Amino acid sequence: MLRLLFSIFLFTVVFLFYGYFRELNPGTITIRTSPTVSLELSPVTLVLLSMAVGVLIVTVIVGIRETTHLIGAWRSTRLQRRHEKVTALHQEGMQAFLSRRLGDAKVIFQKALAIDSHRIETLLWLGNLYRAEHNFVEAIRLHQTAHRVEPRNIEVLLELATDLEGAKRYEDALQALQDILRIDSDHLTALIRKRDLLIRLEKWSEALEIQHRLVKANLPAADAQAASDLLVGCMYEVGRQFLERGHPEKARRYFRGAIKKDRRFLPAYIGLGEILLHEGKIKNAVEILEKVYAKTKSIIILHRLEELHLELGEPAEIIRVYQTAIQRDPQNPVLQFYLGKLYYRLEMVDDAYDLLSALEGPHDQLADYHKIMANLHLRKHHMEEAVLELKKALGFRKRVVVPYRCLHCQAESREWSGRCRACGQWNSFVALPWLGSPAQASDQEASQPAPRPTYQGVASPFETV
Repeated sequence: MLRLLFSIFLFTVVFLFYGYFRELNPGTITIRTSPTVSLELSPVTLVLLSMAVGVLIVTVIVGIRETTHLIGAWRSTRLQRRHEKVTALHQEGMQAFLSRRLGDAKVIFQKALAIDSHRIETLLWLGNLYRAEHNFVEAIRLHQTAHRVEPRNIEVLLELATDLEGAKRYEDALQALQDILRIDSDHLTALIRKRDLLIRLEKWSEALEIQHRLVKANLPAADAQAASDLLVGCMYEVGRQFLERGHPEKARRYFRGAIKKDRRFLPAYIGLGEILLHEGKIKNAVEILEKVYAKTKSIIILHRLEELHLELGEPAEIIRVYQTAIQRDPQNPVLQFYLGKLYYRLEMVDDAYDLLSALEGPHDQLADYHKIMANLHLRKHHMEEAVLELKKALGFRKRVVVPYRCLHCQAESREWSGRCRACGQWNSFVALPWLGSPAQASDQEASQPAPRPTYQGVASPFETV
């Protein structure tokens, strides 16, 4: 009732004001709306009509704004509820994953993606779940979707590179890592993983370039030493590839560079010897290896010298080298064993028998020793002793002992190579380490860096008898 009275009062006041001002402003104003249509309005009517139109326009504008605001608030509330639901599903999926309920986790993540197919976190987790099941196709698809949503997301690119590597699509994995380096050229993880992939693909020159950058990075002391060791190995491999491709001068430069950084790196010394052999300078190769042995006392160098001297037709020289080494280290059973083995190889039966029969050492671990002694007894017609030695050799439950063992992973090999095929470490092979000092072998093993990808390189062209 009050509103009705107020409305009547307001209408009355407006009517009185309108009449009053119309009397004060007599006359009319012609308003043309078209060439043929016109309106006759009093000045007061025109003013009031203009005010009414203005109020109407303001009302429409305010109405549109409020309506837009209401629609936006509704959409925001809807998106917020959807986000909360997806977040709840994502967290539930994570809990299922961490609880090792992988099947449940997969279903929950898929529900989350059905609501929001562009949620990066869910795409990453579900992709990682598929990768854990070795379903690399689905993992790659999901992580590629995440990459399309956020092309500069480094975490997504790292996971995608892992998927591609697992699927053995190494070139594509390299491209993903390169995309990371375009975004952040100093990204340490991407550099390390790219280097490891290049090593796997034996692209040694590119791996060496990255390793130079890693060595210059501000790494902790332990990692810096491992990086320096790996740099030496990459330099050696680049030199080895140049030598195989017929570029001895380039190979020599890299071998010398490896030696300059690590004077104990035997593969590079042997590589220099191989260059001299490639150039037909066998005597020069022998001289270098004899100098290296004088510095390193490495049995592996003696093995190489043995092959070279025999190629030159100078068995007396290698015998002299072995005898000199034994004179300097008379308590070394490894030297005595290999000299006896050389005598046996050269058909010097009496010398081999005298030396090996007097050899003191853990014969119960060395099947090769008993096999050689059995043959020597046969040559001397000591049948009972030969049978006894053969029984000892055949009685081993372990594999026949081989001449080289990696100090890092304990892999055994009858052929020497600059890098262990099993663990990828350079300069890690030793000859019969169980006959040497256990403490020394432990120290060498402790000093080795972390393992690298498996190596499929070319072995040295010599092996023991």
